[in-house]
Amino acid sequence: MTKKDIVMKIAEESGLKQIDVKKVVQRTLDHIIDALSKGDVVELRNFGVFKVKSRKSRVGRNPKTGATVPIPERKVVSFKVGMVMKKKVK
Repeated sequence: MTKKDIVMKIAEESGLKQIDVKKVVQRTLDHIIDALSKGDVVELRNFGVFKVKSRKSRVGRNPKTGATVPIPERKVVSFKVGMVMKKKVK
């Protein structure tokens, strides 16, 4: 399912114009991204929790040459599934 599919489905169910629904969906996603970029936790009840975690620096290997390569510390977004979603997906 794509963002377009979500917009179309909400527009059909609500009777709103697709362009208006698309703006709301995009602004929602923009606000989630902004919050995560600031290091905030985004909790959507019954859906899940998005948070930013730091991965430690480590030493990796180039599979082609076998040479060791330092991999720097970096931040990644993690998602923990909410209870309602977990039950429905089972």
